[in-house]
Amino acid sequence: MRIVVVLPRTNTYCEHRPNSIETVVRTLLAESRYRRDVTIICDEGAILPSRGNVIAVPAGLSRRERTLAVAHVLRWLKPDLIEHHQQLGRAADLARMFPRAINVFYRHTSMPTPKGPLDAARYAARLRPFDRLVMVAQATADAFLADFPAFAGRTTTISNPIDVDGWRAGVEDKQPLILFAGRAMPDKGLDLVCAAVAQALDAAPGWRASLMLSDWHMHGEWAEPHIRTLARFGERVSVRTNAPLSDVRAETRRAAIALTPSRVREGLSLSALEAHAAGAALVSSGRGGLREASGPHAVYVEPERPAVLAEAILGLIENPQRREALAKAGQDRVVRSYSPRVRAAELDALRGNLLAAQDRKRHRSAPASLFGVRFGVPSAAAGVVLRGAV
Repeated sequence: MRIVVVLPRTNTYCEHRPNSIETVVRTLLAESRYRRDVTIICDEGAILPSRGNVIAVPAGLSRRERTLAVAHVLRWLKPDLIEHHQQLGRAADLARMFPRAINVFYRHTSMPTPKGPLDAARYAARLRPFDRLVMVAQATADAFLADFPAFAGRTTTISNPIDVDGWRAGVEDKQPLILFAGRAMPDKGLDLVCAAVAQALDAAPGWRASLMLSDWHMHGEWAEPHIRTLARFGERVSVRTNAPLSDVRAETRRAAIALTPSRVREGLSLSALEAHAAGAALVSSGRGGLREASGPHAVYVEPERPAVLAEAILGLIENPQRREALAKAGQDRVVRSYSPRVRAAELDALRGNLLAAQDRKRHRSAPASLFGVRFGVPSAAAGVVLRGAV
């Protein structure tokens, strides 16, 4: 079996500052029985490249140029199955180019709700080339199928996994710290966090806050005025932008309270799973897959009113017994329900079943081994970088 995972444009499959899609792919691959059969296609530019079979196409290409560069690599690899992640338009273009392969579209966030019949028809046309659609939360799958019921037979849910051992910390040994770790954008509720944290810190002088903000280069201009409102707290508020994963993990393990007040329907939020795994009590909007990630083990609020979010934070600060009980139950749930081994087995079973069911697929001769190779990519794929495997 030859499987190719096509990551979205701008994804570098980097272990230094990975995004959530890269983290899910890497975590599932580590436990997959097919891991030696999988090649990752990403963009160049990783600071700390992930190990494995990885081919990097040039960074900074236009959408069309990037699609053509990926297509060159796919023609060389001749995959049996292509797993396209997240970006539907480009994925559909590639799926149409390779109809003899099994094409799987893997969506990590909610699909947009069509604005009308023409919009729905456009989305449906893009979805038709795929043999299977994978959603990361049942909530997002249900919302998608409410709009596109004709795709019920092709839609599967595989919940995101988390490597708990890398995040686990004791719930009793926490600092008086409130954490927000996420993208610095309106959808994630950063402005609400800043307003609510200010109210909470005024009422709880022994507590601090930490904001670990990603994608600052994209959203910093919008976010900066909201961050500035917390300057009066001095060292009681720490703000880090685009920090490495190791620092985000360390800060999450220290925090007693974590916040995920997203305004939008999330997929199965890794930020929520990471907070639970680290033993933090979570305050969440519960939108989309957030409630699925936490079950009954979070404090749910409607986030649009900062005073309500601040009240929820203060409720946990003032009741340490409830805070620790909530944190322990959330941690136990994540350990029990989001094991990488279980989720990887689900994905492997899907891959195996799709291949077994497709009698139109024929066996192809394998390309030269990728392990340890850094050169020799055909001229049709000129410009790509073959990282090879370690």
